[in-house]
Amino acid sequence: MTAHSKAYEQSYYDEPAVWLEWGPYQAAVLPRVGANLIAFRDTAKQYAVLREPAGDEMDLFRSNSVVYGIPVLFPPNRYKDGTFTWKDRTYTFPINEERTGNHLHGFFLDSIWSVEGYGSNEQESFVSLSITIEEGHPIYAFLPHRFTIQLRYSLSEHGLLQHVLVKNNGDDAMPCMLAFHTTINAPFAPGSAPEDYKYTMTIDKRWELDERMLPTGHYQPLAQEEQLMATTGLSPFWEPMDNHYTSTVNASGRNAMELTDAREGVTLVYDVGNAYKHWMIWNNKATPGFFCPEPQINLVNAPNVDLPQEQTALLELQPGGIWEATSRFYFRTNR
Repeated sequence: MTAHSKAYEQSYYDEPAVWLEWGPYQAAVLPRVGANLIAFRDTAKQYAVLREPAGDEMDLFRSNSVVYGIPVLFPPNRYKDGTFTWKDRTYTFPINEERTGNHLHGFFLDSIWSVEGYGSNEQESFVSLSITIEEGHPIYAFLPHRFTIQLRYSLSEHGLLQHVLVKNNGDDAMPCMLAFHTTINAPFAPGSAPEDYKYTMTIDKRWELDERMLPTGHYQPLAQEEQLMATTGLSPFWEPMDNHYTSTVNASGRNAMELTDAREGVTLVYDVGNAYKHWMIWNNKATPGFFCPEPQINLVNAPNVDLPQEQTALLELQPGGIWEATSRFYFRTNR
């Protein structure tokens, strides 16, 4: 029997969107708001995995899209005083976090992406999007490199697959720094409560952060509760988190966050693969409702931290070079 499969253009409230459907799954991506994958749902079970804005919240969403869906961060997180020097070139970004005096989250959150194509077949429904930075593009003033970022999302019997590719189109090397500010509902199932949820995450070491939320270059001991991330899990809202970790792998060799709904007897797996060497995790001051496990290539403020590349994971993309990675969401039944 062939699964229902469909890809089409239709507004998400008042925003142009490309929708995907495959079997029970449904997803929507917003090309004009940073290629944000704003929805991933299981329509049969009424699961809503990602935090979505309501119809009367669209202006609020557009003003702060980072706390909805799966926003692209390039470069990710904070940079001291909005500046760093790399390969004898100084980069200067606007300071957009007054509290810390840092630049935060890069330039792609609200950028307009091109839809390269979409479609469906017996195996999947998919959409491909891209954005190219070159002279004359507003982002080029801050990141003076010619490069392309491509995103491909697909739905299949294996859930939601994300493929991201960064290509350096220029004549000189460029820093490749990327993350996703993935915003996950807890609860994601109707009828469940935040108390029904525990998560595990493949963290290794916790970075010490200073008063400006920048790494000091040192690690700090994991709290007893944090150690439960690798074993039985703990509530996403156990305490306020704006924490930064190195990543590791679980017993299956995977780098993943797993969120279990005990009432439903189901686990949402967010497998980000082994290309992301760091995690950020933020839970809105431990406010139940949603939290953000954020896979990140590099250390926060990496170019300004005096540590070897093996620790900062700051990548150098050569002319014509490509960096790519895949991540997947899927459900695992525990009964």
